[in-house]
Amino acid sequence: MAAFLANFVSLLVFVLWLLVLGRVIVSWVDPLGRNALSAFLIQTTEPFLAPIRRMLPPTGMIDFSPLILMLILGVILRVVRF
Repeated sequence: MAAFLANFVSLLVFVLWLLVLGRVIVSWVDPLGRNALSAFLIQTTEPFLAPIRRMLPPTGMIDFSPLILMLILGVILRVVRF
């Protein structure tokens, strides 16, 4: 049962990591989210990125919240796999 739970959490964390990466890549092409894929990625990742963005000081044009979230997810993934 513990192995199943660890695999399930690993899969969820990895999928969220991929969604955040997809949002970063799509933000270079369509930052306003005008097509369906962009809108889906924004709606899916924003609940995770918004709290991090509120804690960070303003940095101008660069948004570091996806990087921080991806680092946190990477740590969670390593802890779950260990």
